Amino acid sequence: MLQSIIHYGIHFGLPLVVAIVFYKSYWLKAYGIMILGILIDLDHLLANPIFDPTRCSINFHPLHSYYAIALYLLLLVPKKTRLMGLGLSIHIIADTADCWLM
Repeated sequence: MLQSIIHYGIHFGLPLVVAIVFYKSYWLKAYGIMILGILIDLDHLLANPIFDPTRCSINFHPLHSYYAIALYLLLLVPKKTRLMGLGLSIHIIADTADCWLM
């Protein structure tokens, strides 16, 4: 239960805090863009079984690989892709925390 609260708290709470603190004038748009980082979980559909509560996503699923994570970090550099990079990086932080709590 605590693991789920932390996992989803990071997924939904951290982007909200970042949006409100750093993107005050358009926080809702910023929050929405960052939340779209959840779409990388579509790569779970390639796994069998699709959901395994004992499996760590990091470096197992293609969009959670170390190469993909490096790309997400690079997206933080240009201003035009920063919100997307933040959303994806926060998603990886949430999944990493989930792995640590297993």
